[in-house]
Amino acid sequence: MIKKVLLIEDDTALRENTAELLELANYKVLTAPDGEKGVLVAKASHPDIIICDIMMPKLDGYGVLDALSKYNKTKAIPFIFLSAKTERKDVRHGMDMGADDYLTKPFSPRELLAR
Repeated sequence: MIKKVLLIEDDTALRENTAELLELANYKVLTAPDGEKGVLVAKASHPDIIICDIMMPKLDGYGVLDALSKYNKTKAIPFIFLSAKTERKDVRHGMDMGADDYLTKPFSPRELLAR
C-alpha cells in the first residue's frame, strides 16, 4: 500500500519541490501551507506520517504537534520536524514535545527518504 505523507510547509517552492520528491518515491502526498490548515488536513485524512516545518504563520510546528497529540486519531502518527532551526536546544525541544525525528534545512533527498 502506498504511504500517505502530509507535508506542512509555508515556503511554496520548498513545499512543491519536497512534495514532488516524495511523489517520485511513490508516496501519496498531501500538503498544507500553514499549521492551521495542516491540523485540519491531518484530522480529515489520517496520513501515515507528517513532515512539518516549525516557523510558520498562524500556527507554528510546535502548535501543530501539540494539537495533534491531543486528538486520539492523530496522536500516534509519526511526526518529523523540518526546520532551519539547527541549534541543539531547538532540536531537543522538538524531540521533548514528542517528535519522532528532526530534519534540518537544507536537506538532501536521500536524508529525507531515509527518515
